[in-house]
Amino acid sequence: MNILFYAALAFTLLMMFIYWYANYSTKGGFAIDENKNNIPDKWEKFKIIFKLKSFILIILGFLLGYLFHFVQL
Repeated sequence: MNILFYAALAFTLLMMFIYWYANYSTKGGFAIDENKNNIPDKWEKFKIIFKLKSFILIILGFLLGYLFHFVQL
């Protein structure tokens, strides 16, 4: 169970970094965002990940909470 918890934690942190970097790069002008949806134009093919952002993060939060019950630190 420890491995599952740490894998879910790593995946959650990775997803949070992706969401942060997409917003940071479009606001900072590092990436082109012609339609102003805070998704870099090169990442538009992964638009579903950004549309389901809230759902993905809430599911990952519940998963981490559930797995944390079994982790022995």
